[in-house]
Amino acid sequence: QVQLVESGGGLVQAGGSLRLSCAASGNIIEINQMAWYRQAPGKQRELVADITNGASTNYADSVKGRFTISRNNARNTVYLQMSSLKPEDTAVYYCYVDRALLQVTLKYAYDVWGQGTQVTVSS
Repeated sequence: QVQLVESGGGLVQAGGSLRLSCAASGNIIEINQMAWYRQAPGKQRELVADITNGASTNYADSVKGRFTISRNNARNTVYLQMSSLKPEDTAVYYCYVDRALLQVTLKYAYDVWGQGTQVTVSS
């Protein structure tokens, strides 16, 4: 099984920065795509950014130019550097892995989610 543990959330003033981290564990050989999603109260979960194991990235229009996603394949970790934060960025941020190859079984784990970390941006 693959587990994702996020960290780095918190309370920040508008215009500030935060860096989220997500570490994947579980005897993993490699991970395909890693991503960050967010869900604000009363809204659907939405994609913030994703990154392939080849480091190709994709961003939601609302965060382009402000957020940067990156990953460390050796550590099975993905990061989200958030700058120029706005109150509308307030949400629970979730880490996501679409596919991970496991060492022991040589099978894939699919669609793994972290528990979420709260980001609150005050105006």
